Amino acid sequence: MQTVAPLWLWAAFVAVVLVSLFVDFVVLRKQGAHEIGVKEALHWSLVWIALSFAFNGLLWWAVRDATGSVETANTRALEFLTGYLIEKSLAVDNIFVFLLIFSYFAVPAAYQKRVLMIGIIGAIVLRTIMILVGGWLLQQFHWILYLFGAFLILTGVKMWWAAGEEPSLDGNPALRLLRRVMHVSHNYDGEKFWTVENGTRIATPLLMVICLVALTDVIFAVDSIPAIFAVTSDPFIVLTSNVFAILGLRAMYFLLAAVANKFHLLNYGLALILVFIGTKMCLIDVFKIPVSVSLGVVIAILAVTMWLSLRTSPGKEHVGH
Repeated sequence: MQTVAPLWLWAAFVAVVLVSLFVDFVVLRKQGAHEIGVKEALHWSLVWIALSFAFNGLLWWAVRDATGSVETANTRALEFLTGYLIEKSLAVDNIFVFLLIFSYFAVPAAYQKRVLMIGIIGAIVLRTIMILVGGWLLQQFHWILYLFGAFLILTGVKMWWAAGEEPSLDGNPALRLLRRVMHVSHNYDGEKFWTVENGTRIATPLLMVICLVALTDVIFAVDSIPAIFAVTSDPFIVLTSNVFAILGLRAMYFLLAAVANKFHLLNYGLALILVFIGTKMCLIDVFKIPVSVSLGVVIAILAVTMWLSLRTSPGKEHVGH
């Protein structure tokens, strides 16, 4: 897999991620279980966004230094920004599912932080593996791009038609399977995943939530990773843009949880983004859409759907139905 990133930039990326995880998971963990408010969530969201932009600046400088080409550096920086924005956008849908899971299991707000912390670590490991494998497959079998593209288009269409429906976990096959393979307590035991009832060690509802969050991330990774490969084939940019978007997921969750109802049309926008990216992948050998155009389209779709969400009331939209 070809990449323009020098070896030291890979090392710098790993170092930044490890330090970020240490700060987010070790230092903040000392605060104990507490409910994260909008102000704290906004503060940390801005910190993660600033860190991502700073790394993009470092990427630009490293590529320019390695290739001696400002044009190449500009292109790679735009690819990172576009991939980062796509992943952030698709993470919104992921967050809505997290909200559904937490609501279904009545997870206390003070315990949600730990679930998300563990979920982020799992997501980084999982997506790193998927990106490296996906990059190798695309290098060996170019036609897989067309499969990815068709899959994203179908997913986008499905998301569009399901956007107006009330989500529910009732009858969810993954949830039914988990309940078959483990005995689950009816009550929480702090932040513990296991508890003892009547002398028997059984799972708490928090462990069930962790399993569902992990399964949800697997499903969404199948959408988001091919979407970024449509922007660039450089595995370093695919990986870094994905991981930096994930690092801010916990803060983003608590921020969006407070305003989720205000952006009720956002899923329609996410559906259009998936269809656009899928179409771009299918046409890649016929007509290559510039990265700057892709970035503009993604920003425009998000801006319009957020503006329309603020202009209409939930339940009164009739988009495409």
